[in-house]
Amino acid sequence: MRVLIITCAGMSTRFSKSVGYNCLKCIYSDKDIKQSILYKSIMNNVSYFDKIIIVGGFKFDDLNKFINKYFEDLKEKIILVDNKMYAKYGSGYSFWLGLKQAFDYETSEIVFMEGDLYINEKEFKKMCEINNNIVTTNYDEITASKAVAFYIDLSGKIHYIYDTKHNALQIDEPFFSIRNSGQIWKFIDIGCLRYICNNLLEEEKKGTNLVIIQKYFEKLTEKQYIIFNFKEWINCNTINDYKLTVRQSSK
Repeated sequence: MRVLIITCAGMSTRFSKSVGYNCLKCIYSDKDIKQSILYKSIMNNVSYFDKIIIVGGFKFDDLNKFINKYFEDLKEKIILVDNKMYAKYGSGYSFWLGLKQAFDYETSEIVFMEGDLYINEKEFKKMCEINNNIVTTNYDEITASKAVAFYIDLSGKIHYIYDTKHNALQIDEPFFSIRNSGQIWKFIDIGCLRYICNNLLEEEKKGTNLVIIQKYFEKLTEKQYIIFNFKEWINCNTINDYKLTVRQSSK
């Protein structure tokens, strides 16, 4: 069984500020709801995955109404999970909740994506069809204000770096290369992923989703994962980013 996990529990602070009112950015649209980030993420992937797990939190009622209104015919496929700790815990708790749900099925592979991403549909499907563990990258500039970055050390191990305050990134060891994360990952060793989740400390659950991701990929050698580059990729942090996704998807 193929499972897609999408997390969109965060409070959308930067996006709401750019719009002028509090809103859940993944379901935001200025005209056509089909131009919302989440609508595209679901419709572009519904044929490939057996289950789509969506973890919400902030404005959860709005998310629930959105799913019930526009995806009523997919009730058996879409699983909605409520992260009631979204305001206190980090993004890792949403990912952990989504994984707990995924482990209830006979899952053979899990793709995890953050809920504020626009990805070219053809590129995403190409990535999904690769039978391997995958970390993704994009070609945007690496800046502390926006990027989730990772570097590869001299032994070939992956290390993620991210500043929740968006101020600065720091690396304290020699490294082979540094990349801007595409914030999408594929996991094929479900037993390993389950073990990591079952043995997380309570404090680790409260951190970012990179805690679980780091623990998984640091166990792998260079031959056990591949790096997939997205050429068309937008992280939707502000209304201007959203408008760019509309223009890109209209091409």
